[in-house]
Amino acid sequence: MRLLFAGTPETAVPSLQALLSSRHDVVAVLARPDAPSGRGRKLTPSPVAALARDVGIELLTPRTPRDPAFLGRLRELAPDACAVVAYGALIPPEALAVPQHGWVNLHFSVLPAWRGAAPVQRAIMAGDDVTGATAFRLVEELDAGPVFGVMTATIRPDDTAGSLLDRLAVDGAGLLVTTLDGLEDGVLEARPQPSDGVSHAPKLTVEDAAVRWERPAAAVDAQIRGCTPAPGAWTTAAGARLKVGPARPLPDEPALAPGDVRITKSEVRVGTGTVPVALTQVQAQGKPWMAAADWARGLHGDLVRLGE
Repeated sequence: MRLLFAGTPETAVPSLQALLSSRHDVVAVLARPDAPSGRGRKLTPSPVAALARDVGIELLTPRTPRDPAFLGRLRELAPDACAVVAYGALIPPEALAVPQHGWVNLHFSVLPAWRGAAPVQRAIMAGDDVTGATAFRLVEELDAGPVFGVMTATIRPDDTAGSLLDRLAVDGAGLLVTTLDGLEDGVLEARPQPSDGVSHAPKLTVEDAAVRWERPAAAVDAQIRGCTPAPGAWTTAAGARLKVGPARPLPDEPALAPGDVRITKSEVRVGTGTVPVALTQVQAQGKPWMAAADWARGLHGDLVRLGE
């Protein structure tokens, strides 16, 4: 089939690479416009845009997919289907109607669970044991279209949003290719999503990432992992913001009051609503990431509580 691929971040790169190696013909790539990046705020192409340029595929970067020039070019390209992975903007009805087989979206949850921008992060923060990816047809309602196929994956105890999304991006690319193969062969039929089990996964805010030490240790651990690497879990130490990396619950250690800190020779323990957790890495403002124990040694015993 003739395909247009729509995607923007690194998460979408495995799917584009898989489609480029498939029997299908990727005739163009749609990505978000170049954005300022780094200290110099230099305009930088997204990972998907960079790959498209490297391999010489026509690249479309409209400010919005409602742009008349983009819609006109989409009709000229006449793709049989459009594949979407984390493009980052809503596709308007005028564009949805162009390809014969519609827009096939790869979403990183088992729909109808976790519809929205942050399904992996929200699944980890909710303490889910299993997640996955879903290939479905885009409709105007957010992530509510009929499903072509799913894959599942176990959420490991040490998974961060970053590590889990990396796995799903690679494994989900195979699901996307298989779905498009089935559409071309006429052997796939989209089935409506169940009406029950719907949950929503809005984009995480900075406030979502503020560690709530009064919650149980398992919830604190899940919140930090779900916010890693972005937007980055944080707390305050002596009034200054402190980013924190994944924490390890310590079920056999004496309890500490939520936010209270106990510094040993090898680790930093922080109290929660249940058992303490051990911090692994932290990042103070204006400083690089470092081992929590190294950071604590520089405090000279002055810090006794986080979150104040």
